[in-house]
Amino acid sequence: MYRYDEIDQRIVDERVNQFRDQTRRHLSGALSEDEFRPLRLQNGLYIQRYAPMLRVAIPYGLVSSAQLRRLAHIARTYDKGYAHFSTRQNIQFNWPRLEQVPEILAELAEVQMHAIQTSGSCVRNTTTDHLAGVARDEIVDSFVWCELIRQWSTLHPEFAYLPRKFKIAVSGSAADRAATWVHDIGLHAMRNDAGEIGFRVIVGGGLGRTPIVGHAIREFLPWRHLLSYLDAILRVYNRYGRRDNKYKARIKILVKELTPAVFAQKVEAEWSQLKDGPATLIEEEVRRIEARFTRPAYSALPAKNAFLDAMLAAEKPFANWYRRNVHPHKVPGYAAVTLSLKRTGAAPGDASAEQMDAIAELAERFSFGELRVSHEQNLIFADVRASDLHTLWRKIKPLGLATPNIGLLTNIIACPGGDFCSLANAKSLPVADAIQRRFDDLDYLHDIGELDLNISGCMNSCGHHHIGHIGILGVDKQGEEFYQVSIGGAQGANASLGRVIGPAFAQDQVPEVVEQLIEVYLDRREGEEERFIDTVRRIGIEAFKDYVYGTNHQTSRSHSRQLAAA
Repeated sequence: MYRYDEIDQRIVDERVNQFRDQTRRHLSGALSEDEFRPLRLQNGLYIQRYAPMLRVAIPYGLVSSAQLRRLAHIARTYDKGYAHFSTRQNIQFNWPRLEQVPEILAELAEVQMHAIQTSGSCVRNTTTDHLAGVARDEIVDSFVWCELIRQWSTLHPEFAYLPRKFKIAVSGSAADRAATWVHDIGLHAMRNDAGEIGFRVIVGGGLGRTPIVGHAIREFLPWRHLLSYLDAILRVYNRYGRRDNKYKARIKILVKELTPAVFAQKVEAEWSQLKDGPATLIEEEVRRIEARFTRPAYSALPAKNAFLDAMLAAEKPFANWYRRNVHPHKVPGYAAVTLSLKRTGAAPGDASAEQMDAIAELAERFSFGELRVSHEQNLIFADVRASDLHTLWRKIKPLGLATPNIGLLTNIIACPGGDFCSLANAKSLPVADAIQRRFDDLDYLHDIGELDLNISGCMNSCGHHHIGHIGILGVDKQGEEFYQVSIGGAQGANASLGRVIGPAFAQDQVPEVVEQLIEVYLDRREGEEERFIDTVRRIGIEAFKDYVYGTNHQTSRSHSRQLAAA
């Protein structure tokens, strides 16, 4: 965990005092709603469909057991006893009372947490690989670089009022588990031919109304120049980005309109004025940041564990969980474990106060008092002894955290949708629940194999539906909730955007449509090792479209005609 220094703590404490006074003045009538709006957004406070929503920052998804206990306390004391982990690796409280938000922020500050820059037109929480620091294919520990970016971007006066919100993702490993290609800036660590560390710089990716896969504008940026190059990119965006239309204000639109080549030229020209200046990183500064992280005290353990092998052979449920939810670790004798927040009947990404308290206790016992939040809305213990895996599994089963579905269809990513969000066109959570119940058969899920299913309640794409192997988007048709289905999306090095298969479906049709897509895949795949996404890429979407609409199209057209006549 990163430990605050005096400057970090002072910034957070002063922000709490500022917002306490701002809230008091707003409630007394001294600040109008228009005057208060930018102030509350700077502190992560939205007004949603039924109540305020407070988004709390979990920088790069890393949280301690003490912090998780405080989050549980806040959920129990100021909310309805639960909270939602988001695709930005943050946590959201959906029911706080406005007058109590300053008290919540004060309680967060006591455990080195805050809500600064979790909303507004600024640099948001930098996200990264949930296996950072432990992945076997790691090139750099991305936590250190994310913390450097956090310190650079927090309250940066030049970038406090950008044309639109701005999101950065960092991958420190050979594999891209941070979806860097669909962020405003994606940074992918790499080594050049001389073995030197640097970053591939990807710009102009994003989802939402205009989904775009980003463009690599620099194949290798030496690590010393990271912050000055980010300065150059943000300056170009701040100067040329549109402010007259929020739907065309994201950097992806600017890059597209200028062309990636012209945008890169402007960045290089700006960087020529900054290169080797005060923002140039030095080894001592990187080491200083690195030293403020607490590091696990690993024991020397054997790579193989006889007890683990025996339990895997004896208990199939444990073996199924191990296969899906346990991940290799770079230190012999250890493993990383995903605690699934995707059990059937629970809203994806939600955790109760009781679950959070229990997880905090387990983190102290099994994972050095730390855990991570993934952008897939699950929690990870990164440093579990292999000899403890069976005991941990038995502890998390009654908590509803041992669903063995990581990488499978029911590991659904979903935004809160119309149940909470005032921007949503349709509900997400009932659709996710219906699909989970439809596919609540582990043997069938394993036969289907790796498949990402993502659901968004509107075009803002908080559920990342564009990069789901199957993506579901809630749309409004004359006041009724319908769902558009796409296939072929993916994150990672071969990122792609899904293609819509045809007209939207009523809510009760969606699980059947998903099953029909699966039937086409199982019939057309070349061997059990071919994934759904690979089959889609090989045969295209027409076979899927023909099968789905051959069965459902008459019903869909009939319902559409009824709507049109209404």
